This record gives sequence, C-alpha cells and structure tokens, in this order.
Amino acid sequence: MDFIDEIALTGLTVFGRHGVYDHERENGQEFTIDVRLRLPLQRAAASDDVADTVHYGELAEKVAAVVAGEPVNLIETLAARIADVALEDERVEFATVTVHKPHAPIPLTFADVSVTVTRGRPHSAVEFSAS
Repeated sequence: MDFIDEIALTGLTVFGRHGVYDHERENGQEFTIDVRLRLPLQRAAASDDVADTVHYGELAEKVAAVVAGEPVNLIETLAARIADVALEDERVEFATVTVHKPHAPIPLTFADVSVTVTRGRPHSAVEFSAS
C-alpha cells in the first residue's frame, strides 16, 4: 500500500524586502508562506521520535531566514529558494511552497497575490504526476 503523507506549515508571516521596485526593498513588507512537504511518515509514527521526521519548528526557522534574507525581485524566485531549503532533508520527496504577497504594489483593491511552486526529487516525478 502506498502512503501519501504530508507535513504542512501554513500562514508563516515574515518581514522581507523583496520586489521589483526600490520602495519595496527600502520599506519592506510582510510575506506569508505556506509549505507542504510530502514524505513517508511511517517511521516517525512508529518510533514517536522527532528525529524520524521533519521538525516543523526548525523548518519554520529556515523558511523565515530565507524570507528575511537576501532580497529578490520575484516571489517566484523566493518560492523556489524556500522549496530548495525544504528539499535539503533527503526524506522530503516533494515540497510545495506558496508565497503570499498581500501588500503587493497594485493600485486596485485585492485580497492577495501568491505564487505556488512544487519541487521534487527526480525519482519522485513519475509518482507525483500519477497522483
């Protein structure tokens, strides 16, 4: 039997200085990040040991460091960098990252702007497309 296990971290809000415009880099703004990891969790469930899973507190700190770190022009780039950090743990098969930019410089009323990327390990691509 195949398992489709996930760890989700949603609504992580971090101040960053990302954007195309100078004022976005100078003033900064809050970004909200959602991360979903697909990985096998049977071992962690059986052992009841945090060492057998992705520690979501540590993941949150790593994601926050990326958002608060080096500015980029596009939230697409930011999302890809966060996915790369999530995939540093070899147990993670896929990482789906959504970067929300609710204060984007758009002169109209809107609720949110977001970009979502999904990245995975090469051996996992076939498995992901079949689900």
